Amino acid sequence: MRIGELARRTGASERALRYYEEQGLLRPARRPSGYREFTEADAATVRRIRTLLAAGLGTAVIAEVLPCMADADGQLAPACAELTSELIKERDRISEEVGELLAARAILDGIIAAPVPAAPGGEGTAPAPRPAEDCAAAV
Repeated sequence: MRIGELARRTGASERALRYYEEQGLLRPARRPSGYREFTEADAATVRRIRTLLAAGLGTAVIAEVLPCMADADGQLAPACAELTSELIKERDRISEEVGELLAARAILDGIIAAPVPAAPGGEGTAPAPRPAEDCAAAV
């Protein structure tokens, strides 16, 4: 099948499929005309790639783990014993990033909830809010 048909069957864009090929994740045959020729096995590979991307893995890691992945009733599973430890490392990396994002959100929540400071001179009245167009220029 040609690239357009593979894109329709897998939901991946033609651009993404070319990128997967550039990254060594797909290796389609070439016709004498230069057109790529994909197989049903390539369609299954693209579905695996998209699942691993959705799981937060980068294409370099996917290139390493893809040969050891198996489909178990529509669920990807490690087919090599050593793959599990690599996937655990990736999960730990993602968990660390989630923690950093949660900390960043907490800081931003504090900034959003902070009261407007009192006016100079300690009068206890807050300065008038700035016009929205002034704030937009500051961002």
